[in-house]
Amino acid sequence: MPLPSPFHLRIEKLCTSFRWKDWAGYHAVSSFDHSHEREYVAFRQAAGVIDVSPLYKYEVRGRDAGRFLSQVMARDITRLGVGRVTYCCWCDDEGKVVDDGTVTRWGEEHYRVTAAEPSLRWFEQGMQGQDVTIEDSSQRIAALALQGPRSRAVLADCSDAPLDRLEFFRATTARLDGVEVGITRTGYTGDLGYEIWIDAHDALAVWDAVIDAGRAHGLEPAGLDALDMTRIEAGFLMLDVDYYSAPREVLESRKSTPFELGLGWTVHLERDPFVGQAALVAEQRRGVAWNLVGLEADWQELEALYERYGMPVSLPAAASRDALPIYRGSEQVGRATSHMWSPLLKKQIALASLRAEAAVAGTDLAIEHTVEFERCRVAVKVVKMPFFDPLRKRQP
Repeated sequence: MPLPSPFHLRIEKLCTSFRWKDWAGYHAVSSFDHSHEREYVAFRQAAGVIDVSPLYKYEVRGRDAGRFLSQVMARDITRLGVGRVTYCCWCDDEGKVVDDGTVTRWGEEHYRVTAAEPSLRWFEQGMQGQDVTIEDSSQRIAALALQGPRSRAVLADCSDAPLDRLEFFRATTARLDGVEVGITRTGYTGDLGYEIWIDAHDALAVWDAVIDAGRAHGLEPAGLDALDMTRIEAGFLMLDVDYYSAPREVLESRKSTPFELGLGWTVHLERDPFVGQAALVAEQRRGVAWNLVGLEADWQELEALYERYGMPVSLPAAASRDALPIYRGSEQVGRATSHMWSPLLKKQIALASLRAEAAVAGTDLAIEHTVEFERCRVAVKVVKMPFFDPLRKRQP
């Protein structure tokens, strides 16, 4: 049975829909109302706050902490300065992705790793002979993601954080309603946003302070359904949806390298040995077999398709994680892994894993689309990601 998060006493009273999911063994709200639309609009037009405590969190400490993380990750963590955050992934010996997450350097010998999957055993396997310790702080540390164009104003009204100096992917400590917290300028929505890291015992006080400050700025508590839509617009991947963890997969065809997932920018090959390095060097030389790309559907074709059935266009209001075949002519060249109608962009968009030769921007393809229980096809075009990338996300 899922456990309550440190914020559960506040959240359960607000969740009038009674729609919950199991996220990493915790109760997590799908949407507070019967529809997620108000929460999605808050993320994009004002501010939304979501409990992200179920993320796995690991405190890596010691003289060799940076060197150790660099050995088990595709990115060179020794380059990461104090007060900075980086996005990264880690791979097996064949260069296949195990998981992705962030690393924050809180001090000279203190790093925090976040992950979607339990990764403690994986990391511990590479610790031998090094001055490093790893603490699983997943239950000890609660976390809130405060996201949206008004998120800075909300945080300014309830904390003493130096927000005017906190740049994108930077970290700081602050007091929020008298509680010591860590704040990173990060998030999963692709917009201006922050994540607040708190001792679990102080979670309710921080929640109350953020909610009180947010009333003047249109803040809404948000659930996973709205977050799923924003992360697709931002072109962010989700484990077990857009890719799979290599150690848990039997089929080689379901394993992916960072280059195949569009994460080549997180790989630093020219350095000391790390797990998967030889395989990734070889792949870079020969080229990838697959690429993860963005797709946009042809709206006029969608309208024409539904008109043949005497119907208006009818698309799901929520994001879908059901894989759909992608075709070039009569040949299937991949699959859409996440797809949705974007209310903000007024487009039907998708993340898709395609054969490399079909993954070139501007390529015309077709996606399977079911109308009245009949499988049809609609034209789509390969486009660059992210679909949504506002300047305010990075600007001071």
